[in-house]
Amino acid sequence: MKKHFPTSCYAVLIMLLIPFAQVDAQTAIGWHNIFDGKTLNGWKRVAGTADYKVENGVIVGTTVINSGNTFLVTEKLYGNFVLEMDAMIESPLSNSGIQTRSHFDTPGHEGKVYGRQVEIDPSERSWTGGVYDEARRQWLYPLDLHPEAKTAFKVGVYNHFKVECIGNEIKTWINNVPVAYVVDTVDKVGFIGLQVHGITTKEQEGKKVYFKNIRIKTTNLKPAPFPANIYVVNNVSNYLTPYEKLHGWKLLFDGHTSAGWRSAAANTFPAKGWVVNNGTMTVLASEGKEAANGGDIVTNKLYSAFDLSFEFKMTPGANSGVKYFVTLDEKTKGSAIGLEYQVLDDELHPDAKLGRDGDRTLASLYDLIPSNKPKRFIHPIGEWNQGRIVVYPDNHVIHYLNGVKVLEYVRGSKEYRDLVAMSKYKVWPNFGEAKAGHILLQDHGNMVSFRSIKIKELK
Repeated sequence: MKKHFPTSCYAVLIMLLIPFAQVDAQTAIGWHNIFDGKTLNGWKRVAGTADYKVENGVIVGTTVINSGNTFLVTEKLYGNFVLEMDAMIESPLSNSGIQTRSHFDTPGHEGKVYGRQVEIDPSERSWTGGVYDEARRQWLYPLDLHPEAKTAFKVGVYNHFKVECIGNEIKTWINNVPVAYVVDTVDKVGFIGLQVHGITTKEQEGKKVYFKNIRIKTTNLKPAPFPANIYVVNNVSNYLTPYEKLHGWKLLFDGHTSAGWRSAAANTFPAKGWVVNNGTMTVLASEGKEAANGGDIVTNKLYSAFDLSFEFKMTPGANSGVKYFVTLDEKTKGSAIGLEYQVLDDELHPDAKLGRDGDRTLASLYDLIPSNKPKRFIHPIGEWNQGRIVVYPDNHVIHYLNGVKVLEYVRGSKEYRDLVAMSKYKVWPNFGEAKAGHILLQDHGNMVSFRSIKIKELK
């Protein structure tokens, strides 16, 4: 005689087996949990004194006053991986992050964790998902570079984080929204870490950050697609990623030759005053005399709407500039005329104290609009800085310095023309309003180097 089990028994059995089936499915496709949901086995606390506990299947980090940044890090090191987890931060007064390929307590970084961090930023700035280089280079990808992604993260609820580290590339997602894209050559391998940020006030004490469902995949990795028009911070000199090429970026300097450039005063590249060497294009010093040696150089091609990115390195007291909408119609004895992204040593060059309200300082629209740049985003003289100029088809223009927006304006607007009328440019009719123009690198008589000059035409 056959025995028949009630349908409800089968249902219960299936429900009991589902979790095991899910685990087997995850393992089959290469995912592994690196937090067991019960203990901190495989993890260790380093640096500060903040508290980490496991509560109800969640890692809970709690701030401790007068502690420095504290990290819970994996004992295992990871190279290429895709990492996923859910994280929640309860207060906009807090800050946290997820370390990738990071390190602790090495020579030069005694007692400190350092490496690339995926930011968790609940403040009004809203840079969650941006990439910060903890205890080393600071911000690599501020969300001024991708402001549309600022709303992806929510305070007080769990948010899903995805971090892809494959080769030299790191990409981030928050709640399935693509956020940041960085290409970097340092740190091939390192630990993964969870941060409780250091605090110094009673108001910040006892604030919590929560992490759960932490899993990683290290085999059979394939880069996930990113949508078009997300800016890439590419720290590999004079190189474009396949993604950049696909979406219209082109190098204006190949790193080896002066191809694509000529003198602003002739049809050939200057025979002296400029040197192409070691992946840089350098204007040589000539006692600070403007255009007295090699003179300015310009692109052969004219540009109208574009996204232009470039790196520059100054010597002490240097003055130079990157100009755009240069027509060469104005006849001048010195440098050619155009809208200018100022390149200047603000501390040592006297031009920084001239003009109006600082409109001749680094990253300013020269003699028209001062740049608003926090000091922490200015790299020291002798180190590389990254400039960026975006001119949209509607004539809206933005200047960036090291990923931070420092000014914006609209070419041809009443406000713009009023500024021109008060500047040295008032003698040239319709200054800066040409439909198209050359890109120019200025010879102002000081040694300045340029590299990684790339452009994308906008339509």
